[in-house]
Amino acid sequence: MRATVAICTHNRAEDLREALLSLLRQRHDSFEVVVVDNGSTDTTAQTVMEFERMVSFPVRYIFEERLGLSVARNRAIRESTGEYVLFLDDDAVASDDWIGGIVALFDRDDRIGVVGGRIDPAWEGGAPAWLSPENRTLYTILDYADQIVEMKRPHIPFGANVAFRRQALDMNALFREDLGRVGSNLLSSEEAELIERIRARYTVYYTPHASVLHKIPRSRISRKWLLRRIYWQGVSSAVSSKSKLPLFAKSMLKVPVFVLLSLPVLYDRRRVFRNVSRIAYNNGQISGVLGTYE
Repeated sequence: MRATVAICTHNRAEDLREALLSLLRQRHDSFEVVVVDNGSTDTTAQTVMEFERMVSFPVRYIFEERLGLSVARNRAIRESTGEYVLFLDDDAVASDDWIGGIVALFDRDDRIGVVGGRIDPAWEGGAPAWLSPENRTLYTILDYADQIVEMKRPHIPFGANVAFRRQALDMNALFREDLGRVGSNLLSSEEAELIERIRARYTVYYTPHASVLHKIPRSRISRKWLLRRIYWQGVSSAVSSKSKLPLFAKSMLKVPVFVLLSLPVLYDRRRVFRNVSRIAYNNGQISGVLGTYE
């Protein structure tokens, strides 16, 4: 088996169905699908079983009761049999050449350990006019280059469309499970941390020829959500680096996030919002170091 398509999901049966259906159009034919259901209570299991009856390629449904995106991803890797493990978000739709484009790039050079593809946004209700270019990546949008190129540090692919050479993975040290989404929090940086370790021995490449369409629901298209995302990026940065605050800094009072989120009058001014974003990020870093986030 050349490739394993791994989809980790939690209570998104309808989105999952669309993600799975996009695999029917793949031009590459040597792949399996592993769906890790991370504690769903909706019709996820039924959705996967119905899809399995529709197709000729292998489809496996795995229930993982321990919550956490990193937990689910690690389970998917360990259950996979493919030479390459391709992650597709449960709210993303793969282009027809997605699997083929990634496999072809890996096959170019044995030194390539990670491949990422373009991620285009599918905005529910339209793209927000207020979103600045520097914040687009926080919505998992990636358009790194118009040709196949190596991604140099600190640039990395995003989890909605990232693939790993199985040989490049240390099965005893996969995604850090103290990082990554758990429940409703927005903890992240698990991909960056893993890719950085792989970079010690392999290269990381990007291809625009293996794209996915990533849904962005209306509930996330607000400055309030974006500030929350920035706050959690600060938390993730601190937890990932295991940084420590000087003793005097532990006595600093954080600006409560709910205060930042209650200042809509500021949001009309990009410069002021940028400053508020820095405060949110710094608050997240302090929370991450002190372990006071939830």
